[in-house]
Amino acid sequence: MSEKIRIGILGYGNLGKGAEASIQQQPDMELVAVFSRRSPESVKTVNPNTKVIHVDDAEKHVDDIDVLLLCGGSATDLPEQAPEFAKLFNTVDSFDTHARIPEFFENVDSSAKPNGKTSIISVGWDPGLFSINRVLSESFLPEGETYTFWGKGLSQGHSDAVRRIEGVKNGVQYTIPSEKAIERVRNGENPELSTSDKHTRECFIVAEDGADKAKIEETIKTMPNYFDEYETTVHFISEDELKRDHNTMPHGGFVIRSGKTGENTNQIVEFSLKLESNPEFTASVLVAYARAAHRMNKEGLTGAKTVYDVAPAYLSPQSNADLRKKYL
Repeated sequence: MSEKIRIGILGYGNLGKGAEASIQQQPDMELVAVFSRRSPESVKTVNPNTKVIHVDDAEKHVDDIDVLLLCGGSATDLPEQAPEFAKLFNTVDSFDTHARIPEFFENVDSSAKPNGKTSIISVGWDPGLFSINRVLSESFLPEGETYTFWGKGLSQGHSDAVRRIEGVKNGVQYTIPSEKAIERVRNGENPELSTSDKHTRECFIVAEDGADKAKIEETIKTMPNYFDEYETTVHFISEDELKRDHNTMPHGGFVIRSGKTGENTNQIVEFSLKLESNPEFTASVLVAYARAAHRMNKEGLTGAKTVYDVAPAYLSPQSNADLRKKYL
């Protein structure tokens, strides 16, 4: 086997931990180091032998790493880190603020391309795998409608929002797709659906002692941009129940294209995911795209790229000959 692809991980939260575990499953990769803003001795990695280095020293390891996985958050980490590190390394990130992706792409491209680096942005399942399926199905069925449903899954952003409410000690929020809406789409009805038609929200809240639960519930249900447009159910539970029943991060969803062909024949294309761990799966997708970034860079394909630019063959550890023989 040829030399292994040398991977670095920047940021060691849930996504970074998932990436470390995924790299161990890849036959052609090795993890060189985790880079963290925390003091290295305070970071407890999945594999106790994993080297941890302070992020300020990352530049010293440019020659040791083929691809750097950027595992920070989209709100504040990635907009700053991605352009900075794209000057030094081939990178893969999971930037998921959809409205800002065009601007983010340009910022990363202007850093990566002049330095001969390859940076694949907005990798994961949405944006990422769902994005690919939206484009594929609309290309095959130009006359029709595309629907995306998320869940059932724990929403990190909405969970953070409920935890900031006065009187809330802890809590989580789940996004739940409407079975009725999904059935209408699968039946080829092509319904016009508002965001609230497609999803409901369910909260499990641990209240502080003596807190006004009615006020907490009202604050959640009327919160602009998060809950006010949705049918929202609020449950108050104990801290023990929260730890016991809500300690994982499941998620998933569906992309469904309903379209007409030829003699007005109805066709349905559907792609779905059911995930027990959202960050572990997202990290696994990033790791596969690290292989693509390495291969594309060796071929001289530099600058910012998206999942639309990456052929499936770049993702697999198998040769093109084996792919044709086994899967085509």
